[in-house]
Amino acid sequence: EIPFRVIDVASGDLGSSAARKFDCEAWIPTQGTYREVTSTSNCTEYQARRLNIRMKDSDGTKPIATLNGTLVAIPRMIVAILENHQQSDGSVRIPKALQPFLGTELFTPVKN
Repeated sequence: EIPFRVIDVASGDLGSSAARKFDCEAWIPTQGTYREVTSTSNCTEYQARRLNIRMKDSDGTKPIATLNGTLVAIPRMIVAILENHQQSDGSVRIPKALQPFLGTELFTPVKN
């Protein structure tokens, strides 16, 4: 329920450990653009070799492939939820996926 896009990051923009990287970006209406909220990189065996992380199977001992990921940039995700779901009266519709955890469908402003 939040407008998003997935970016397959260009190889020239990758860090030294990443063979491939995907960024998920959420739409931020007040900025008129998408902003990164999470990122995941396939680091193949680069990190495992540097950290000496290995596995052993019938073929012997070898380094393993690793992934590196950020679950979510919480402040940016909160901004994305608020900006994409705020109503004209100041209330905020809660995305269906979050309703079981928040126990409500709507946050309403406190009246003084």
